[in-house]
Amino acid sequence: MDVSPHIPSRGTGASKDPGCEFAASEGDGSATARPGDDFAEVTPPPAVPDAPAGAAVFALAHAVRHDECSALVPHANNIVILSWIDLVAARHGDAAGASRAELATAGRMWFVARHEIDYLAEAFAGDELLLATWVERLGRTSLVRATRIVRARDGCLLTRATSRWALVDLATRRPAAIDEGVRGRLRPA
Repeated sequence: MDVSPHIPSRGTGASKDPGCEFAASEGDGSATARPGDDFAEVTPPPAVPDAPAGAAVFALAHAVRHDECSALVPHANNIVILSWIDLVAARHGDAAGASRAELATAGRMWFVARHEIDYLAEAFAGDELLLATWVERLGRTSLVRATRIVRARDGCLLTRATSRWALVDLATRRPAAIDEGVRGRLRPA
């Protein structure tokens, strides 16, 4: 997944993870960051490991910062990786016209019911990453979202996550039906 024509590569060359199972593929997407933000949307997103054919994949490019790494073992901290999973889900909602701010104004919000995360390989400061997500299943009040974090220079799958998100009415704290307009914009694979 070469996003380097659009994001300067700060990778370190050869993979530190020789067991990585996915080969890099050329992408033609461009990356656009929000002002003051180091996460850039990649459009169109490149091919992503495990993404089903026809999945509406949303992707962000990001270079791992030193402050995102653990002090004692200098790789991306697992809590930071969890925050990336949350961030790419939020940005996907923004892109679909269902931002968290809009949901909160309507008295609703996505709550995480479950995260399942497989940490498959390490990411280091300077590594260019692709954070990709898509909706796998869409129920009446919840959805299941897949997230993959891939190192751009070699296509190595670093993290595989599946999350269940429930839409909750903030006044009653009970599940709320997902609006038909939102359902259409978050179409599952």
